[in-house]
Amino acid sequence: MSVPAATTTQLSLPPPPPRPTNSTQSLSANKSTKHHLTLKQTNNKPTTDPTVSWTTSLHHHCRSGRLPEAAAELTRLRIAGIEPNYITFITLLSACARFPTDSLCFGMSLHAYARKLGLDTTNVKVGSAVVDFYSKCGCVDLARLTFDEICVKNVVSWNAMINGYVRNGRIEDAVEVFDEMPQRDAVSWTAMVFGFVKKGHFEKGLEWFQEMQLSGVEPDYVTLISVLAACANLGALGLGFWVHRYVLKKGIKDNVRVSNSLIDMYARCGCIDFARQVFLTMKTRTLVSWNSMIVGFAINGYAEEALRFFNSMQKEGFEPDGVSFTGALAACSHAGLVDEGLNLFEVMKKVRRILPTIEHYGCIVDLYSRAGRLEDALDVIEKMPMRPNEVVLGSLLAACRTHGDVNLAERLTNYLLVLDPNSDSNYVLLSNMYAAAGSWGRANNVRKKMKDFGIQKKAGISSIEVDCNVHEFVAGDKSHAEIDKIYEMLEHVWLELGTSGYVPESSLVDT
Repeated sequence: MSVPAATTTQLSLPPPPPRPTNSTQSLSANKSTKHHLTLKQTNNKPTTDPTVSWTTSLHHHCRSGRLPEAAAELTRLRIAGIEPNYITFITLLSACARFPTDSLCFGMSLHAYARKLGLDTTNVKVGSAVVDFYSKCGCVDLARLTFDEICVKNVVSWNAMINGYVRNGRIEDAVEVFDEMPQRDAVSWTAMVFGFVKKGHFEKGLEWFQEMQLSGVEPDYVTLISVLAACANLGALGLGFWVHRYVLKKGIKDNVRVSNSLIDMYARCGCIDFARQVFLTMKTRTLVSWNSMIVGFAINGYAEEALRFFNSMQKEGFEPDGVSFTGALAACSHAGLVDEGLNLFEVMKKVRRILPTIEHYGCIVDLYSRAGRLEDALDVIEKMPMRPNEVVLGSLLAACRTHGDVNLAERLTNYLLVLDPNSDSNYVLLSNMYAAAGSWGRANNVRKKMKDFGIQKKAGISSIEVDCNVHEFVAGDKSHAEIDKIYEMLEHVWLELGTSGYVPESSLVDT
């Protein structure tokens, strides 16, 4: 049975208007009909949740870093009687974590509001955002209190707490949380590797990386960057090669940050040709890529190549920054290009408008020192706008020893003793200078002063890499697991040297 057409029309459309008598009436009627239809279509649209609309507006402010506007918007939301949801809190807390220096009070008020609603304990996403916020603001103990009160934790909340401890240098606490984790992922392991590398415990960082591999968790590019940094500082070239092969195997060779880390690792391990090869195969280069090559050439004694790359970088459209000039100045220092270095320093200050740091002044001091212009180097130290550190003063002090300028060394030592009275290297260097000049009385006085102050000369450490493992040795130390075999080899080498006619040199100078 068919439905009458009139009935169908009444269900979907308004009643037809009266027939117009003229054209004006027709136009008016058409307008009335369209207006009626528009109203009906608008009323049929589903209403949008006001919380979603407000949160979207807040997100736009947060994404642009406009936290005051976001705070004002949140105030209007509350005045309007609208309750924020968990996404609102995550949006605002994440923005506060990105700008920790300006948002501590705002973030704490957000936490208080979330606590009032119970979201920081019952919603793991909100709780994790609070933990991350406090950690990045340096309030890691508040982060731990929040973390402990999250009812049901997930891997994100555990990782947020580990990263919080690592970020604030509390690596032991991070290890404790890591050990309590029910399940670990690449982020968890990477945080631990990064934490030890950041604190300068490079061997420990590599040990954690090995444990990560044994656990079956595959490292990501962030992990590899930390491992390469450890290799660069230890000179662990074998492990660096392994990481490079892994990068090629996993197809992440086009990751710019990984490539930059490879360049830095090879350069600091003395393999500048490998660093150049990585640089030349990069599809996309950044300023960091160029700087790594410039500094790499400089520290390996390739001054001309460093300066050539410095010029090529600018031709490619990259503006040099402070690191670029540090590398170029170091190259001039190693090559003895005093005038070129001083000219670069002036260009950096007056043309590029880059404010010199202590590293730049250190390069100029080293530039003068290597050229034997010790008084000029001292003049730079006395006129530099910041307090000289041990590296800058040590550079000139070493030059004093090379050129036998004991008087200037004594003046420098006064600076050094005020700067770091417990540093053994300064006393030892001055004592050796006196001994080299035949001033045994003064040398003994320096040694006596060290003894009176309770300062002992730190033992030098030698290291060698075998099968991707770094072994360290200290004079007289017999704690190595294979010490017997080591001493057997030393005795064998000693006998071979004796039969070859070698006679050891005797020296009264303690180096």
